[in-house]
Amino acid sequence: MIDSLLAPTRSGLLVALAAAGTLALVLIAQYGFGLPPCEMCHWQRWPHIAALVFGLGALVLPRWRVQLLGLAALSFAITGGIGVFHAGVEWKWWQGLTSCSSTTTASSLDALRAQLMAAPVVRCDEAAIRVLGLSMAGWNALWSAALAIFALLAAKRAGEQA
Repeated sequence: MIDSLLAPTRSGLLVALAAAGTLALVLIAQYGFGLPPCEMCHWQRWPHIAALVFGLGALVLPRWRVQLLGLAALSFAITGGIGVFHAGVEWKWWQGLTSCSSTTTASSLDALRAQLMAAPVVRCDEAAIRVLGLSMAGWNALWSAALAIFALLAAKRAGEQA
């Protein structure tokens, strides 16, 4: 089963479908279930978009398949890393960015007012939802790690068959 999934002619399509499916899921969560993304949530989307492009490229550019699948793996690893950082901020394991968390650096009432007016609506240090104990950032970290491994294995297989 895994051999057929790693087939060079299919792997680019599977990488692209996984990235597109992930993006579709977060857009459904955002627009269908009213879970607006924070700043770090947006950051996690960009590498999925890159992986989608690299997957499609691997599908239509067989000469560059190994490199494109490797770039897709790197993209998944990057979004997974952002997901780990984001989940850690949500669990209060470490401090996140002051631009999207609950900390304040205001030293006066006017500074606090200015900071509140410029603050994003959605905070990065609070999970909008948890499923089986993990936030969406946590699930992204796990899912993206699995996708990075898949894309690496697919790149290795494509290199062996080249």
